[in-house]
Amino acid sequence: MTHVSPVCATPTEIEFELVGNLARSRGTTVESASPEDLYQALALTVRDHLVDRYIRTTQAHYETNPRFVYYFSAEYMLGRQLGQNLLYTGTADVARSALEALGVDPADVAALDVEPGLGNGGLGRLAACLLDALATLDIPAVGYGIRYDFGIFKQEFREEAQVERPDDWTYYGNPWEFPAPDDQQRVGFYGTTEPGEGGRGTWTPGEVVRGEPSHMLVPGYGTGTVNIVRLWRARAARESFDLSRFGAGRYGEAVEAIVRSETISKVLYPDDSTELGRELRLKQQYFLVACSLRDIIRRYRLRNDGWDAFPDKVVIQLNDTHPVIAIPELMRILVDEEGLEWERAWSITQRVFAYTCHTLLPEALETWPVWLLRRLLPRHMEIIFLINHRFLQQVERLHPGEPERLRLLSIIEEGGEQRVRMAHLAVVGSFAVNGVAALHSRLLTETTLRAFADVLPHHFHNVTNGISPRRFLLVANPGLTRLISARLGGSEWLRDLDRLAELESAAGDPEFRARWQAVKRRNRQELAHYAQTTTGVTLDPDALCDVMIKRFHEYKRQVLRVLHVIVLYQRIKRGDLAGVVPRSIVFGGKAAPGYHAAKRVMRLANVVARVVNADPEVAPYLKVAFLPDYNVTRAELIIPAADLSEQISMAGKEASGTSNMKLALNGALTIGTLDGANVEIRERVGAENFFLFGMDAAEAAALRAGPYQPRSYYEQDFELRAAIDAITGGPFAFDGGDILVGDLLGHDEYLTMADFRAYTDCQDEVARVWRDQDEWTRRAIRNVARSGFFSSDRTIRDYCRDIWRAVPVPPKPE
Repeated sequence: MTHVSPVCATPTEIEFELVGNLARSRGTTVESASPEDLYQALALTVRDHLVDRYIRTTQAHYETNPRFVYYFSAEYMLGRQLGQNLLYTGTADVARSALEALGVDPADVAALDVEPGLGNGGLGRLAACLLDALATLDIPAVGYGIRYDFGIFKQEFREEAQVERPDDWTYYGNPWEFPAPDDQQRVGFYGTTEPGEGGRGTWTPGEVVRGEPSHMLVPGYGTGTVNIVRLWRARAARESFDLSRFGAGRYGEAVEAIVRSETISKVLYPDDSTELGRELRLKQQYFLVACSLRDIIRRYRLRNDGWDAFPDKVVIQLNDTHPVIAIPELMRILVDEEGLEWERAWSITQRVFAYTCHTLLPEALETWPVWLLRRLLPRHMEIIFLINHRFLQQVERLHPGEPERLRLLSIIEEGGEQRVRMAHLAVVGSFAVNGVAALHSRLLTETTLRAFADVLPHHFHNVTNGISPRRFLLVANPGLTRLISARLGGSEWLRDLDRLAELESAAGDPEFRARWQAVKRRNRQELAHYAQTTTGVTLDPDALCDVMIKRFHEYKRQVLRVLHVIVLYQRIKRGDLAGVVPRSIVFGGKAAPGYHAAKRVMRLANVVARVVNADPEVAPYLKVAFLPDYNVTRAELIIPAADLSEQISMAGKEASGTSNMKLALNGALTIGTLDGANVEIRERVGAENFFLFGMDAAEAAALRAGPYQPRSYYEQDFELRAAIDAITGGPFAFDGGDILVGDLLGHDEYLTMADFRAYTDCQDEVARVWRDQDEWTRRAIRNVARSGFFSSDRTIRDYCRDIWRAVPVPPKPE
């Protein structure tokens, strides 16, 4: 890695560049500029400094012709760009001075920076962290995704229920992107096919849309490398506007083809509860991979001829099953368009793709009806059938007379409606499959993908997820970053997170602990201010900040967290304060619009918050804040303030999780099950610094397999019974509460009732330790000191070593 010193620019130089961008890009002056003008001009000024590095990066890549990593992901949660890019270019201080010299408040300008609406949850944030690490480690890489017009949605609460609003994140434009309308790709849908020889075919699409690219710069930290994420926007063909219909006053019909085409990139994860919604999702997936593969081939041909070198120069990482349709698309290009023999094309394809599986839930492994694929992508369905036929023939030769094995391995799910199992297609068409935590990877081979692990054991790997310390410490928690840098003698640890181990001795230093506590309290004060201004809830900055921030899903068991809040409320009301310490409970997260069970839990959390926060008797001990519209920006506020990290999913269900890593890296102690990356966090930070409760994966599976009777836990546990009863007929009753309780008592898919008592007792231990602030702080410091393993830099090194075989290509210094 080439270390890059901060940009040697003065405030006067930055001021000159900013004024110039105001004039050239916004057509205005400082005196008449609006706040948005100033923000856009500052963003362009910072972007200009990144562009110089990007040009040197592309020159280095062209000269060396390296192996590129291409990352296919349906989502990226990049976070706000201005603050990070100011830090990465070394212009943060001089830009602040330049703005102040112009009479402008830097905070007002920074507040206008809009988070790109390109992601939803952990999958998208992981993708962003990996792109950051790829650039920081000088790995030649491009991320590919869709430039959604409206992102996922903005979350509001009305009468305690989630309401979805459009996230029009580009309303004022996006100064960080470079549109390329002259570099469009054609993407076909529907139509007919004609069979050829040797597995070939000819596809005549019935509808064609265009993919228009733009790219955003992805700088590395402490290096000259700047990679890109290339995003595709759906556009109609030029001739799509019907002028004759418009002239006749039939305005809706005149633009019908344009609307139909451009709908593809309107919204991230459109509601798939309808047939049209499901078709749109599949359209999005194919649109992404069709455009991206064409672009990769274009890039490859800049320095290479023929196809033999393609697997040596290209590796495509499929982030979950959303982009798996890329496998038959590459086969279609190679066989139908380039004229390669099937066997040669298949050999190339299998050596190009690698697949990351992010789930253990069978229902989360994407499948598509054969009839839908045949209608929308008829040639691809033919290719999938042929891939499956040849693969099963190979299995039959190795394991003759085992029809059950063939059924389990088949890409096509038979019985009832035929469906294409996209995870199966991914495994068959890739050279490597990885899970994202040690437990997850083991369970993949023992349960979810066991049939494939038996016949393709060398395909499977583990690459434990990681997070960017730059985003979640340097950007999000500058106070703690400064404290750590002062102790370690510099900021080099941000590029080598293993150096955090040098903090170990600081846990025994009373002065350092006092500084640590002061930083944490300031962060809690900032969170309290935000909660007060946005929700009206007053949080005590001296209370234990107890945080659960993640996508709402039943297996994550937010309902268990809410049940414990009710228990605390009821203890306080009856004067039982032995296990009670002042707590600020903070929730954050969104539920999919059609996921009604998760939305009921969310509504319960808000009902409980309303009742708790209105009770003056409870106020000294307990407050609950559900901060709406959780995203990276909210995470950067909540995580630094957190003292306790709630990672309480049912064991054996979470693939990895990354909020657990972010919170641990910021000094929050974890209360959690042995699920996902919790297992590795506990091993790394030490069992004594982790609040463990509940069943492990094997125990949970055994209980689910037996005659599980959740009502028996309700009947035998006074506090659980009182909490449940308060939902059905007490102060926390709400419309839908009976359904929620009925599910818990009658089925309880994720064993909330069985783990309740262990969780509640563990929370009592949390309260006991919190009372000793020195002991809590020692444990918090040890959590940070032992979290270096969970850097996304380590994750990328593992990918490069074990899967991608990619090497650094640093650009030449300035």
